[in-house]
Amino acid sequence: MNTTGFIKHTMGRSKHFMTTLLLDMRDAPVKQPTVHGGNHPLWVLGHLVYTESNLIHRMVLGIANPLDDWKSMFDGDEVSMDVHRYPPYEVLLETFEEVRTHTLSILDGLSDEDLDKPSQNCPQSWVDLLGTVGKVFSLVMLHPAMHVGQVADARRADGRRPLIA
Repeated sequence: MNTTGFIKHTMGRSKHFMTTLLLDMRDAPVKQPTVHGGNHPLWVLGHLVYTESNLIHRMVLGIANPLDDWKSMFDGDEVSMDVHRYPPYEVLLETFEEVRTHTLSILDGLSDEDLDKPSQNCPQSWVDLLGTVGKVFSLVMLHPAMHVGQVADARRADGRRPLIA
């Protein structure tokens, strides 16, 4: 398996784990994972969609994120319990598929050498995390896995049994 094949495989697995849980939470999109609050499934889904689009557009392609108008909803630590503040859950699920398809099409055009190239628009303080195209894709691979526990905990807080993904 080459490097881009490894990236594709890992992106697919982390997305599968996340979407298995997210699809199960369609009927409880703002269920918080703890009694002290936390990121509910609707916010996690939107955050993943916005962030992946932002990483690929800004950091890999060097252009504006077409989802920039979602920044105030999904890029930060303010999580609203008002479901009407967000795009509908089904729209977010569809957009996640569209963004991922676009991400994979960009990845398909990259060589191992391209992965070592500097990323675009990377703040100096983020160079260790996102300083190359490969590092950007590393975060795209890992990001859903970083949030999967929040959705799993929201499911448990809603009284649901664990899912094997």
